[in-house]
Amino acid sequence: MSTPDNPEQYQQYPAGQSAPFAAPPVGAGYGQQQPVGAPRNGFGVTALVLGIIALVLCWTVWVGIVLGVLALIFGILGVKRVNRREATNKGAAIAGIVTGSIGLVIGAVILIAIGSIFASFGSQLNDLQDCLNKAGSDSSQIQSCQQQFSDNVQNR
Repeated sequence: MSTPDNPEQYQQYPAGQSAPFAAPPVGAGYGQQQPVGAPRNGFGVTALVLGIIALVLCWTVWVGIVLGVLALIFGILGVKRVNRREATNKGAAIAGIVTGSIGLVIGAVILIAIGSIFASFGSQLNDLQDCLNKAGSDSSQIQSCQQQFSDNVQNR
């Protein structure tokens, strides 16, 4: 075996330090980007929170619809960030899309149902309101108005 002519050529470095021109870290393949900072998970979390609120408050119709749409938008943006490897919470973004969609659909169904009720019985409701306003506090007149409204609805 031969010994090196220059012993400083094979210098040892303390633990945790590497040579000045060390190889790239393990796992960093050619063309792969290393994460530069913390993942930007805001869109996914926002979508999830808005989706849950939309689902809980979907019976208020407008809140469910508006928050459902916002949850869908933020959820889609969150999934796009995950696909670009800028975020790590694809599950939260997808859950926001699902809950937002459900809140949106339930709110829309309730809105359609209320709209059809008012379209079908709008004139009867106006007649009932006029009758009750004329009746004032007379209980027999109020009962007469209620009976008239009931008859109009049943005959329809």
